[in-house]
Amino acid sequence: MSRFENLKMEKQDLLNKITEKLNELTPGAVEKSEIAYGFPVFYIHKDKIHEALTILKNDPEFDFHFLTDLTGIQSADEKQLGVIYHLHNMPKNYRVRIKTYFDINKPEIPTACDLWPGANWMERETFDFYGVKFKGHPNLKRILNVDEMDIFPLRKEYPLEDQSREDKSDKMFGR
Repeated sequence: MSRFENLKMEKQDLLNKITEKLNELTPGAVEKSEIAYGFPVFYIHKDKIHEALTILKNDPEFDFHFLTDLTGIQSADEKQLGVIYHLHNMPKNYRVRIKTYFDINKPEIPTACDLWPGANWMERETFDFYGVKFKGHPNLKRILNVDEMDIFPLRKEYPLEDQSREDKSDKMFGR
């Protein structure tokens, strides 16, 4: 067996173990799991996200003590927002991606600051650009945009170009 095949099998085993453990400890938490772009990816129900993250951090078998990244996302149908967590177990070099989605009209999710203090600024950035409210966050306010701003610039609610411009033609862009 090649090294690549061995790595692929290890990731699939990790995916199965985590899915099994999360379903055992928090039934209904895992909505879907897959290997995507070389990462085990777990889609977790929004109401169970904090429990799932707690298990992944504190379970000695998984031990994901490093939150590499946390960011927002908007679904292709533009009706849902989501949060993506990248977790890393450094001693075993395991990496996983956790995704959770919720209605764009009620963008609330529990904070992960109590698990990883480094989530503080990442959650503030996600709030600033997507409007996701992290319940329990110690200081949820804008971090890069001005406080008076009443929009969330990374949501797909606004046209990408100024629709009033007359100095260019769509023919130039193949439209």
